[in-house]
Amino acid sequence: MSQELFKALKEGVVTIEFTKIDSGELRVMPCTLNNDISKQTLEIKNYNTNGTMIMYGLDVKAWRDVKIDTIKKWYTGYPNA
Repeated sequence: MSQELFKALKEGVVTIEFTKIDSGELRVMPCTLNNDISKQTLEIKNYNTNGTMIMYGLDVKAWRDVKIDTIKKWYTGYPNA
């Protein structure tokens, strides 16, 4: 899952559904690693994880790290309405 997710994040917008560690609530976050979309200059060139993946949260306009084992599902595009 992780390598495919990383590739999708580099290409465009991905919605991640994961369980927040601190509250246990389900978080639905549109995110990306595409600098054209995020307007950020940080570039992550290759995938390397210690169980956590960094991504730019488009709704909060900030970098977030997500523990891979908390991800329930992900899909390309913005959150389903």
